[in-house]
Parts: sequence; structure tokens; C-alpha cells
Amino acid sequence: MKRPPVTHDSDRQSKLEAFDRLLTIMDELRENCPWDKKQTMETLRHLTIEETYELSDSILDGDLSEVKKELGDLMLHMVFYARIASETKAFNIADVLNSICEKLIERHPHIYGDVEANDEAAVKSNWEKIKLKSGNKSVLEGVPRTLPALVKAIRIQDKARGVGFDWEKKEQVWEKVEEEMQEFKAEFNATSAEAINREKATEEFGDLLFSLVNYARFIQIDPEEALERTNKKFIKRFQYLETASAKEGKKMGEMTLAEMDVYWEEAKKIR
Repeated sequence: MKRPPVTHDSDRQSKLEAFDRLLTIMDELRENCPWDKKQTMETLRHLTIEETYELSDSILDGDLSEVKKELGDLMLHMVFYARIASETKAFNIADVLNSICEKLIERHPHIYGDVEANDEAAVKSNWEKIKLKSGNKSVLEGVPRTLPALVKAIRIQDKARGVGFDWEKKEQVWEKVEEEMQEFKAEFNATSAEAINREKATEEFGDLLFSLVNYARFIQIDPEEALERTNKKFIKRFQYLETASAKEGKKMGEMTLAEMDVYWEEAKKIR
């Protein structure tokens, strides 16, 4: 097994000391703080999810100071889970770290073995094939059931692509988008709203969204990030509308759409 030469950075010791400090503080809190003593994996779960979304926000905002802070919060959670598990001798933080190290070595045979992988696609393909050899019954097994639907669609498509199940050209993907758009529109060609098959229309809209996610992935756009950036842009413009109209004595809910659109157009000019 070949091992690539690694150049350790000059502050490796300070990093180890900082991690040891966190472990010490975690032990002290677990043993002495009433709140920390009471926590379980189940009570921490929703807090961890919240911290993950806060990290995502800070990344999209480009706020590295906040990224650092949120990474610290998540690191605390990882250490906390391991400490709880160690109390029943299920595993400890060393087991966690060694486990991920072994997994990384196994999943990177192009670094720690003799497999050739000269680009990202080859690495992903090897990763999924190794997972199947390790006992996974499906390539899609690793996609969490509780992921938000948009993120889940991205992960499903990534994993399918890893074993070669993908379109060859972006033009083919766009043709699929247009096909799904026509099928969705066809569900609304009924003569009355009551005649529309809502279940079928919902299914077709899902197909359309899935194909758009596929196209975005194909042209290397993260659809989750793209949509969140649009969300943030809409919030900023709408809040400008609220603030600017209030300054002129107008109230939301009492203005016409044309009146509100004036403020909206102003907001669009502000970066």
C-alpha cells in the first residue's frame, strides 16, 4: 500500500492541544453542569440540525467569522455524542475518529492503494462501488430519509451518476426538462379548476422539479444554493418594500399591487 508524503503544518501541536482542551471541557461539563448532565442523543439531535443550518447560512453569507463559530458549535456536538456513548461503553471519540480514518483509506484506493483515478468522476464511481462491496444493497442506501426533498434529489442523482446511470449530454437533460414541463402544463388544460387532477398535477410538478435539479447538477450549479440565494434576495427586497412604504405612511395589506411594485422595483436597484 502506497502512502503519499504528508507535510504537517507548523501548528499541528497547537491543534492537538485545542482538541484535547475541548475534550477536557466536555468531560467537566458532562460531570458538573445540570443542563449538560441531562442531555441525551435524542435531545441533542434537533439542536445539531439547527447548528448545521446555521453553518449553511454563514457559508452562503460568506461570513468566515460566523463559519468558524458554527464549526465550533458542531464540533462540540460531535464530541458530546461521543462522550454520551462512552458512558455505556458503546464507543468513544477515539473510536469515532479511527472509524472515519479507516473509511477514508478504504474509499480512496487511488491514494492508499493501486487503483487509478485521474478525475472527480472516477473517484465518485470508485466510492460507490466500494460501498456496494462493503455490504450496501443499494447505491441509494446512504441517502437519509429525512433530508429535505430538494437536497435529497441532488444526492440521489449524484449517487446514481457515480455508477454510470446518467445522461451523456446536457442537451438531453434539457429535452427532459421541456418534456416534463409540457406534461405538467397538460394537467392544467382542463376546462375548469374542479376538473384538474391535483394528484396527477403534483406528480408531474415533482417530475419537473427533479429534471430541473438534474439539469442544474449537469451544468455544475447547486440548486439548493441557487434557491436559497433567491430566497435571501426576495426577503431583502420584500423587507425594503415594508420599510420604505411604512416611512411614507403606507400599510402592507392596504396598498394595491401597482403601489407595492414601485417599491419592489426600487429594491431591485439596490445591491
